[in-house]
Amino acid sequence: MQVVIVESPAKAKTINKYLGPGYEVIASYGHVRDLPSKDGSVDPDADFRMLWEVDPKAQKRLNEIATAVKGADGLILATDPDREGEAISWHVLEVLKQKKALKDQKVERVVFNAITKQAVLDAMKAPRAIDVALVDAYLARRALDYLVGFTLSPVLWRKLPGARSAGRVQSVALRLVCDREREIETFVQKEYWSILARLATPRAEEFEARLTGADGKKITRLSVGTAEEAKAFRAALEAADFRVRSVEAKPMRRHPQPPFTTSTLQQEASRKLGLAPARTMQIAQRLYEGVDVGGETVGLITYMRTDGVDMAPEAVAATRSAIGKQFGPKYLPGVPRKYTTKAKNAQEAHEAIRPTDPSRHPREVARHLDGEQAKLYELIWIRTVASQMESAELERTTADIEAKAGGRTLDLTATGTVVKFDGFLTLYREGKDDEDDDEESRRLPAMSANEKLDRRDILTTQHFTEPPPRYSEASLVKRMEELGIGRPSTYAAVLAVLRDREYVKLEKKRLVPEDKGRLVTAFLESFFKRYVEYDFTADLEEKLDEVSAAELDWKEVLRAFWQNFHTAVEATKDLRVSQVLDALDEMLTAHIFPPTQDGSDPRLCPTCGNGRLSLKMGKFGAFIGCSNYPECRHTRPLTGDGAPEGDGKRELGIDPESGEDVTIRAGRFGTYLQLGEGKDGEKPKRSSLPKGLAPADVDLETALKLLALPREVGKHPEDGEPILAGIGRYGPYVQHGRTYANIEDGDDILAIGLNRAVVLIAEKQSKGRGGRGAATPGRTLGDHPTLGGPVTVRPGRFGPYVNHGKVNATLPKSVDPEALTLAEAVTLIDAKAALSPSKAKAPRKTATKAAASGEDAPAKTATKTATKTAAKKPAAKSAAKKTATKQPAAKKTTKTASKGPKAAE
Repeated sequence: MQVVIVESPAKAKTINKYLGPGYEVIASYGHVRDLPSKDGSVDPDADFRMLWEVDPKAQKRLNEIATAVKGADGLILATDPDREGEAISWHVLEVLKQKKALKDQKVERVVFNAITKQAVLDAMKAPRAIDVALVDAYLARRALDYLVGFTLSPVLWRKLPGARSAGRVQSVALRLVCDREREIETFVQKEYWSILARLATPRAEEFEARLTGADGKKITRLSVGTAEEAKAFRAALEAADFRVRSVEAKPMRRHPQPPFTTSTLQQEASRKLGLAPARTMQIAQRLYEGVDVGGETVGLITYMRTDGVDMAPEAVAATRSAIGKQFGPKYLPGVPRKYTTKAKNAQEAHEAIRPTDPSRHPREVARHLDGEQAKLYELIWIRTVASQMESAELERTTADIEAKAGGRTLDLTATGTVVKFDGFLTLYREGKDDEDDDEESRRLPAMSANEKLDRRDILTTQHFTEPPPRYSEASLVKRMEELGIGRPSTYAAVLAVLRDREYVKLEKKRLVPEDKGRLVTAFLESFFKRYVEYDFTADLEEKLDEVSAAELDWKEVLRAFWQNFHTAVEATKDLRVSQVLDALDEMLTAHIFPPTQDGSDPRLCPTCGNGRLSLKMGKFGAFIGCSNYPECRHTRPLTGDGAPEGDGKRELGIDPESGEDVTIRAGRFGTYLQLGEGKDGEKPKRSSLPKGLAPADVDLETALKLLALPREVGKHPEDGEPILAGIGRYGPYVQHGRTYANIEDGDDILAIGLNRAVVLIAEKQSKGRGGRGAATPGRTLGDHPTLGGPVTVRPGRFGPYVNHGKVNATLPKSVDPEALTLAEAVTLIDAKAALSPSKAKAPRKTATKAAASGEDAPAKTATKTATKTAAKKPAAKSAAKKTATKQPAAKKTTKTASKGPKAAE
């Protein structure tokens, strides 16, 4: 018996079918060991000794592997064909050695780029030893990430309250986003005018020509800068005679793009399918590991973590055969195309991402896939097939036109492009992040030299230059790849970390840096500039690649890095907070103190009139304060769309009943409303803003309604007792007697009606004491393939989760519950069951108490605590008083971290 180790259970199941009897395929569920999250896990003073700790979740699986290996004839390590896969195999082998599970068994390493029967069987015929150089590169990268994170992050915590952490690659990616935002903020708009002439040939065929020269001087896009200049050119053209000076038609060929790499797949899936990079990789992983197609489990695409662009000869031949059959011989070039990557530091050890069998058309496999899987497979298939198709043939026509106006000569140019043969364009056109004017569909009428033209109209249009666009996730990945920052397997994880740590946010599919992210970047640029420089990070990646190629010792890389890095960190120990604030204040001036519309000094304190505003630091993070503190206590947040400015408040108007001012204010816990200033030592009435209501959208009418909460929605139809609606420390709620029910997203606390309130109350009461009654049934995905019984995905108080019998597993944030497949759910269930073996049993046919219990253990505890707190709430009158007298705290959320099979940088 041979024991085969792979990463995932889905992969294990597929490969087990291919190998048959004589093999036992076991999943490690990704990495089994990691560096403990504490100081000393990497010790530079002990020649970078690394202390590894077995993941508690992996302990049971490792015991199972050890037991299987002890009775086996050999061990085959078949993890993924990259550095991370090599590291997983190395970790498993090291643990087995520690457990003394290996005696005389032969240990082999095999790799395959696709999970198909032929690829797996071929790999088994060509075993090798573990690649020590790849493992060394992994060790160097892991040590570097640890040393940066655990050395630099504490500096941030001490000198920059509110900062979460810093990372070797993540900090450089964040700098890219922040640098782009700085470009936008400092951008100076410039006016310019375009001048077009609408002309017609003697055959009355109209076209447009652009003014490109005047009196022997070239006119560029920004040359005409005022309305007066544009008006003068227009007058000249209206009086001019037009003729064709020359017409030139040039043939052009447009070649197809190479097949996908990890980076280009993430970019194109973002543009065309709207998928985040992390989601793209999840779907691609599923397509790679295997899908049931017509009763056969087969991997549909090759390995999806690669920066290679070439394909295996047999794959090229199969693709060309598919082109010939579907499109005909004219779409097939005479010789196969061969691609080389242009990306900086690219390693082309693996093939591009392609279908394992190009003859498997997307239409045929779509019925076996869910919607996102089908779309991504189709995108990969189309790109692969198009990469081997004939080039498109175009003809670009340029007409130079002369306009004579008195003694002046004006030059105009008209261009058009015609597709003579569509070639690969019949199948695929690559998307763009920022679409430009496309002349491909613009065609010029036939004309000849010296032919006279009729003027139909002269168009002058005012324009203003625009700042560079913010990065989308796709364009940021592209830029990181161009600079050589990070590696294909890290891009999705880096973007996810930036968003999870609230350093950036996604608005209209563009990445916008949060104030927290701006402060971190400014701090690192001010005091650790070398380590967030693009070239430095790319050079370090080159050194790690040299380690992978066995050209450089990995500890030499660590020594060279640590010596300078440690010195830089030590230099910040005596750094005063005032020095940090001065540096950040200067660097972020354009962001914090943008020019005012009336030209006044944006740093002048509006409260005392002579103080200077500057960046200050408190235990809750950074804010803006006056230099005359404590005499002047003016403060405001860094920025905030519609948030109160000046002295931290904005007047909305007068309450007609009390005659007191209604203001919106900025506080430690966010923006809130306040009525008056309080009388006789009592605190004024206050109200927080409901989630989703921007400060800029709050007017006097809305503010008065919020300050009047809690309000009576109506009488309960069963007992006639009032149902109240209000905002508490846990957000908006409806209340009936001692039952409190949080209102859901989409419900308006000011407009919620009696029927909806009754439903929410009833749902809460149906859960019984503590909210632990029957759980929401959820969506059934199917039966568990080995244990039987339904697997469902359900909404939970702390996020969606999957359920099978007594086992509940919370979904990672990046997983869409609507797109979750049975196989993905089973993977999560099995991983959770490994931690609680007693729960991992086939459910009884009748509904069990455990199956209705809701969420997994941590969520249950949190739910119970929250319910007890709710049960202790006072009656409506007391709740109203509490709401009116205490500034609302920020709403707390519970986040569940998901650790994937790959280590993030």
